Amino acid sequence: MYHIGDLVIYSAHGICKINDICDKTVSGITRSYYVLHPMENKHHLTISIPVHNDKVTILDLIQKEEAYEILESFKYPGVEWVDKPNLRLQLYSEILNTGERKDIAKVINTLMRKKIDVERQDKKMNEQDRKLLKNAQNILFKELAISLNTSYEEINNRIMRNILD
Repeated sequence: MYHIGDLVIYSAHGICKINDICDKTVSGITRSYYVLHPMENKHHLTISIPVHNDKVTILDLIQKEEAYEILESFKYPGVEWVDKPNLRLQLYSEILNTGERKDIAKVINTLMRKKIDVERQDKKMNEQDRKLLKNAQNILFKELAISLNTSYEEINNRIMRNILD
């Protein structure tokens, strides 16, 4: 169980802070709920989710050791490139939805390398790939930055150096 003030990863909302744990009655059933506030929230969104819920995954922030391993993984190729855009979106999204950071990093790695390749050809990346990359990077890089007590920009720079070396 988490505590008030803990930082967690919650689905597409990314890093969230637990602002409260309280009882709420919904449809006549009273349960304990986490009250989450996304850290990147420009609309003052508040999310309430049951403390005991098998359908919703809340993840702990990664530890330093795993964060360093993830940074190092960008020195190597990521996942296999899928040529068909819709199949690629489906497969990569499934990986991102697992919450497994090392696998997520591999998808980001592949998309970053593809972005570099297409930009070297003076082309633009497929829009759905660009959005997928941006969203996944946003969540993972911020999580890495918090785990390693640094900035998003520093994480991005380190990863770019690993990819380009």
